[in-house]
Amino acid sequence: MDLSAIEQEIIDGRTKGMPPGMPPVALRDIGKQGWNLLREDLPLPLAVIKQSALDQNSHFMREFLARTGAVIAPHGKTTMSPQLFAKQFDDGAWAITVATAQQMKVAHRFGVERIVIANQLIGKQAIRYAFEALKADPKLDLYCLVDSVENVTALRDAAAAIAPGRPLKLLLEGGLPGGRTGCRSVDAAVAVARAVKAAAPHLTLVGVEGFEGLAFGDPPKSGPETASAFLDLLLAIAKACDDQDLFAPQSEGGEVILSAGGSAYYDIVVDKFKSTNLRRPTRVVTRSGCYLTHDSKLYDDFFKNIVGRSADAAAIKGGLIPALEVWAYVQSRPEPGKAILTVGRRDISFDVHLPVPQLWARPGANKPQRLSPAHTVTGLNDQHCHMALPADSPLAVGDMVSFGISHPCTTFDKWQVLCLVDDDYSVIGAIKTFF
Repeated sequence: MDLSAIEQEIIDGRTKGMPPGMPPVALRDIGKQGWNLLREDLPLPLAVIKQSALDQNSHFMREFLARTGAVIAPHGKTTMSPQLFAKQFDDGAWAITVATAQQMKVAHRFGVERIVIANQLIGKQAIRYAFEALKADPKLDLYCLVDSVENVTALRDAAAAIAPGRPLKLLLEGGLPGGRTGCRSVDAAVAVARAVKAAAPHLTLVGVEGFEGLAFGDPPKSGPETASAFLDLLLAIAKACDDQDLFAPQSEGGEVILSAGGSAYYDIVVDKFKSTNLRRPTRVVTRSGCYLTHDSKLYDDFFKNIVGRSADAAAIKGGLIPALEVWAYVQSRPEPGKAILTVGRRDISFDVHLPVPQLWARPGANKPQRLSPAHTVTGLNDQHCHMALPADSPLAVGDMVSFGISHPCTTFDKWQVLCLVDDDYSVIGAIKTFF
């Protein structure tokens, strides 16, 4: 990947999280400024990524994949940071997964040559861009999803008009009843697969895909069982397509891709997909995107369950740890048992759980210390956080508080630049996002 354009991008005080009075600085030089969060060298709120946690999470996923024989095409939409994509490729990623044509453009612009669009290409602009990119770059290895004959027809017609010179690789999507996209039955999926076969040489079917991350179940403890049953449907679809010779000819590569894509049940995905009885060899592709930064609630809870289910995951020293934090000041103590902090919906995830208060520090007085669980966020406004405090809370106006997040995707999309910090919260670099 070529990250030079990102590294040369000029950052100044107009960028959220940067000192308002800073002179223009190239992104690559952010780590040379000698800044430290705890010395108040940067304004708050501030989103930071701890390098040590990032490295540990990379180590975990490398080891997990080595033990299971799967590969990963992580969801790039989680971070939309080509710098983090590059780290994931350094860790052995097979591809980067995206959801839209814009996200594909970002990945391809910075040198990603194998891209999975884990979504249907719909509409003139997205479809045209994908085929024109295939035509312009012979090295681009592009995949997308289909779940309807109508979409197959639209893709076929666009391919015939643009003539990229090679077929678009398609993954047949299975779906959960009441869920999002995807064929709900084997018969429906086979009908789409037949349409793809008939659309040769413009299109070719190379595998089966689904998103098991919505399999929360009712009650929640049945989520793994729901996910497992859904993966059985995907395997049944793959078997039917294999039996009816609907996958790409052996001469085009031969292997069948089996892919599923969440951060909640990837251990079940790997176990299920390893036990296929297809006539062709298979490649198991998991797509977890949240593993890299992890979080402090949603995926932390899921990971504890993964460790409880998977001997492979449990055997890897260190596990996954939260790398992403958002820091804020205590702005007001307007009444007993309540504090208002300088972080809000524009800065931090709130779509699944509210932020989790973790550490506090008084500038110039103490190193970060753990806050008791009695400190809880009760609500967020655009720029303010409402926090309930115990009677013995140490927090005063001007103190700094670190929040863990739940669901990293919707914290990343609120920041153009996130600071990389060491364990002492000295800034050692910066990450640019493209939302």
